[in-house]
Amino acid sequence: MELHVVNLLDFDAAALTDWFVQQGEKPFRAKQVLRWVHRFGATDFDQMTDVAKSLRAKLATTACITPPVPVRDSISTDGTRKWLLDVGNANAVETVFIPETNRGTLCISSQAGCALDCAFCSTGKQGFNRNLSAAEIIGQLWLANRMLGANGDGERVISNVVMMGMGEPLANFDNVVSALNLMLDDNAYGLSRRRVTVSTSGIVPAMDRLRDACPTALAVSLHASNDALRDKLVPINQKYPLRELMAACRRYLERAPRDFITFEYVMLDGVNDSDAHARELVALTRDVPCKFNLIPFNPFPNSGFDRSPAPRIKRFAEILINAGIVTTTRKTRGDDVDAACGQLAGQVKDKTRRTTRIVPITGA
Repeated sequence: MELHVVNLLDFDAAALTDWFVQQGEKPFRAKQVLRWVHRFGATDFDQMTDVAKSLRAKLATTACITPPVPVRDSISTDGTRKWLLDVGNANAVETVFIPETNRGTLCISSQAGCALDCAFCSTGKQGFNRNLSAAEIIGQLWLANRMLGANGDGERVISNVVMMGMGEPLANFDNVVSALNLMLDDNAYGLSRRRVTVSTSGIVPAMDRLRDACPTALAVSLHASNDALRDKLVPINQKYPLRELMAACRRYLERAPRDFITFEYVMLDGVNDSDAHARELVALTRDVPCKFNLIPFNPFPNSGFDRSPAPRIKRFAEILINAGIVTTTRKTRGDDVDAACGQLAGQVKDKTRRTTRIVPITGA
């Protein structure tokens, strides 16, 4: 009978504890091994010096520590670093590290491609192949820490994680929550809930599930101020329209670690960037404590969109700010290595035939 070897990166603390108990081991072994794997980046069980020798020998035959394999490492002139990671079967996903003066943010992918087909997003144009496993998701953080020279005793290199890479995190709920549990676990990465952000296009039932299972900071990809336009730009809106989405945001805030929702809003020239759109946003979000993050559109081939001019973005922001909404305009980072927001494409073996459809969109 062939021995089944498990990848320990697939387990959060609860799952690893269960696995050790099933192996006839003491539950406390999970905490020891978790610390070695995630805090110290061990790949060899012989490194785990406080684990019994007999258990180390057993683990060497029953388990492995296998992160995704980096096939390309690109460094932008501004220090942004992007890894292309092979996840098998002609699929590759992208992970981006964004260094800043007082923090380092890792942008993590949750799917090979994305099924939601947002009009302005390069990932969506690649189509969808599959969900990433928990190991492939947390493996991006594990790998980035190693590549950036982090060690378990030193200062953090990665202080913040955003689930804003390829894919819709809440469409891969269980694996994303396992990875989130590890990010927050003091024996693994020990990040605070406030420093881990899940971004969603607005899958309302999954937002409610996340609130109960693992409430982190939440960013919602809004991108439109009315249903007619959002139906075109973010098609999931046809299933969960703005009224339902705003109600879900209010419910989420009952448990959230931050007292606001971040609304992401890509600025598309002549599509969603008028004064009227800004005023609609003010009315739409009146009952939702929020911040706005305006994102100058990052071009990609055949997108059919242009970036709003800087003066237009400034005026749009002023309307929101004058209404008392904290509003920032995202600095474009890493666009010279296609690592900027909406540019992540990786390599996806499409199962949706999405790559054959391009439909132009105008404002509403």
